Amino acid sequence: MRIGELAARAGTTTRTLRYYESRGLLPARRGDNGYRAYDESDLKLLRQIRTLQDFGFDLEETRPFVECLRSGHPEGDSCPASLAVYRRKLTELDELIGELRTVRARIGVRLAAMAGYEPPLCELGGQEL
Repeated sequence: MRIGELAARAGTTTRTLRYYESRGLLPARRGDNGYRAYDESDLKLLRQIRTLQDFGFDLEETRPFVECLRSGHPEGDSCPASLAVYRRKLTELDELIGELRTVRARIGVRLAAMAGYEPPLCELGGQEL
């Protein structure tokens, strides 16, 4: 399939596909006519990348999953390097959750300290600031 068809089937743009190609995540094969040529395995790579990005992975973090698929594994997360990325991402998420809990607790304390406080009205229509 050509680049436009692949982009449409993957739900992305041709510009994004060219970018992935420049980063080495998508193969740069050309047909006899000089056009980029893709197949179903490329669509699988793109779906893996997009799923991981939807989960919050940056583009470089998808590389081990792509390489795993390219090496012939049926799933991109069945290789040790992919599992290592999963572990790092879980650690990162746990740290962020901890930070958010701390911020939430601080906001709760501030709100409790403001009990009974009436915010001033805005001069433009009597709404609270």
